[in-house]
Amino acid sequence: MYSHFLKRVIDFLLVFCILALIWPILFLVAFWLHFANKGSGVFFTQERPGKEGKIFKVIKFKTMTDERDAEGNLLPDAVRLTKVGSFVRSTSIDELPQLINILRGDMALIGPRPALTYHPWSYDQYDEHQKHMFDVLPGVTGWAQVNGRKEVPWPERIELNVWYAQHMNFSLDLKIFFMTIFKVVTNANNENVSETSVKK
Repeated sequence: MYSHFLKRVIDFLLVFCILALIWPILFLVAFWLHFANKGSGVFFTQERPGKEGKIFKVIKFKTMTDERDAEGNLLPDAVRLTKVGSFVRSTSIDELPQLINILRGDMALIGPRPALTYHPWSYDQYDEHQKHMFDVLPGVTGWAQVNGRKEVPWPERIELNVWYAQHMNFSLDLKIFFMTIFKVVTNANNENVSETSVKK
């Protein structure tokens, strides 16, 4: 009942209420990033594998400029990352536009964090056991994220995601939700996602 119906309803209603409350903050962040990014935009999207391996575009705040060298190549990430962008990342504000993905049904609040389509394998390269992590919608945060994130080797993260997909329930989601809040508040294990893979 929870996994097939209630989880989606709870996610939709909760995210709708959150957006109704924080949209002024999102507007100010977007306005701030517009100038910090030197007109290169305030959002970027990346293709990620979702439920059953279906590809969708995850939405994030853009934290880098599109500055290039004389040959037209993007400058290194460290050079293009703005002070504003660094703050937005460190506070995980860059993840907030994914609430739109949740309303659209691409994602859930809690679920396996979707990897980039090219790292480290494509959907077809996962074995049948590993593909069970695609039985559920990917999440903004998940069991692997509150158990080490990038500190955990990729094969172990896959196993954590599979375990979550096979044991998903309300109490587990609630536990992950509060563990995520704790990690954000304490600024633990912040994830810096490169924007060099943005499709132009």
